[in-house]
Amino acid sequence: MKVRALAPALAAAVLAAGLTACTSDSDSTEAAVSLSHVHGLGVDPSDGRLYVAPHDGLFTPNAKGEPQLVGDSRDDFMGFTVAGPKTFLASGHPASDDEPPHRGLIESTDAGKTWKTRSLEGEADFHALDAVHTIYGYDSISGKLRVSKEGATWDDRAALNLLDLAISPDNANTVLATTEDGIATSTDGGRTFRPGAEPVMAFLSWPKTDALYGVDPNGSLNRSTDGGTTWKPVGEVPGGRPQALTAISPNHILVATQDGIYETRDGGETFTKRLPISR
Repeated sequence: MKVRALAPALAAAVLAAGLTACTSDSDSTEAAVSLSHVHGLGVDPSDGRLYVAPHDGLFTPNAKGEPQLVGDSRDDFMGFTVAGPKTFLASGHPASDDEPPHRGLIESTDAGKTWKTRSLEGEADFHALDAVHTIYGYDSISGKLRVSKEGATWDDRAALNLLDLAISPDNANTVLATTEDGIATSTDGGRTFRPGAEPVMAFLSWPKTDALYGVDPNGSLNRSTDGGTTWKPVGEVPGGRPQALTAISPNHILVATQDGIYETRDGGETFTKRLPISR
């Protein structure tokens, strides 16, 4: 079953909002107790804990189910991914004006408590990151996809205007990217892409071969079992326009929308609100 194409204006609005560099007020008292503009979601495989990366630090739910700051960093996270147990990769902008404006690639090996620079400080601003077989990052400064085996040296690949990307769990050379025209596909590690084709998705996540998930600009969650050739709607995520998507397994999916972080453990049939988001 193919998904109905979305209005180009709506798709463009979602892509434009996600691609625009953002700023935040790190001194806001509201930021300590609420989340806004989420750019990344992840679950630490060592303990199953949820992590949320918005504009002013990394957060996790506390015992009361409220957002709690992890560590001391109030950086503006623009890209975030869980690379392994207690190992996170991120990018964005420092909270202090005394540092270079772009973090490049940073890494935490203690579940977000502390961070260190891996590479490209002051040079790259990754708005999308994926680390499956290797590290793929979309650098909003150069407009190029950049690839690294170890996070220190990088190979620049195709230039395109994308919002999110997903790497095949079986083939490091198969890359999907969300664009205003639909999903663009690469089979050569992001060196070249076929033009975007419908359906239009905002965000993608690909945990297993037959479980590629996409959320469209309306908040409809869709699943493909054939690598994106065909799609089937599986549920409607509450809360409006999506901000981030992470599929932990074929049935366990997390989606950030305009008013909250929502979780499904039954493949999209039902959703539970994990954390609120301030619009």
